[in-house]
Amino acid sequence: MRRQIPSTTALLCFEAAARTENFARAAREINLTQSAFSRQIQSLEDYAKQTLFTRDRQRVKLTTAGQTLSAELTPLLERLEGALLSIRSHNRSGGAINVGVYPTLGSRWLMPRILQLTQDNDDLTINTITYLSNAAIDPSLVDLAIVQGNPPWPGFRSDFLMAETLVVVGSPQLVEKPVLDASKLLARRILQHSTRPKSWEIWFASLNEVPHLHPIGPMFTQFEMLIDAVKGSHGLAIIPAILVQKELAEGTLVKAHAHECAGEGAYYLLIPNAKTGTQKIEQLRRWFLNQVN
Repeated sequence: MRRQIPSTTALLCFEAAARTENFARAAREINLTQSAFSRQIQSLEDYAKQTLFTRDRQRVKLTTAGQTLSAELTPLLERLEGALLSIRSHNRSGGAINVGVYPTLGSRWLMPRILQLTQDNDDLTINTITYLSNAAIDPSLVDLAIVQGNPPWPGFRSDFLMAETLVVVGSPQLVEKPVLDASKLLARRILQHSTRPKSWEIWFASLNEVPHLHPIGPMFTQFEMLIDAVKGSHGLAIIPAILVQKELAEGTLVKAHAHECAGEGAYYLLIPNAKTGTQKIEQLRRWFLNQVN
């Protein structure tokens, strides 16, 4: 007997519109003209005999019926996508895997490990996809992703990867020896990361101190640029220790104060829900977790 369901195109259009709340953006995502996209939504509403969206200028909102359908449809599509991915990857350990990572963490922590892994596994190709913020992670593009922060991570399965430790660093030309009085650090020029504006507040709070001055200084969008500026004696900065291990070992950077503290979040390994259970992705997940255990 023929199943009583609408076309998959109409269902995919509905899911995209429910997620983006914008028909034009959803139409581009599905690769349809806006008029063709609207016809798909209309056909689904005709089939359901329900209005699924309310239109308000550029945005659309789910009706009660639309919310009910979305809640049921999204996990079904995720399971279908995951099943197809599993079939495509069945009994294949090789093939390309896309790993998402922040640029500096990728170059300084991930790449040395990935290069060794791919040398030991000729049939494995790992592509890296970088992003500057967690909001930029696209589950349709990445198979695994490394993020810093705190759970939950909606749409992803997460594994704790490693803690984050923050240190205050400067060049040896600027810091002849570590200071004992933390408050004196703020008399120096302070360099900051644009997505970590509370780093100094967190660091001082871990000392049970309240800084008498508010850290003010140039902002950098990437840790690589921030590290270069600190190495160039342009100021002091709080940086995750994992990103400056090499410089601290070589002496091109030194700690401006002996205190280290835990960051506000930790590093987590994410896998999109639709891709969990895929053989080669699960194998790489286990490899990642073994790197820090």
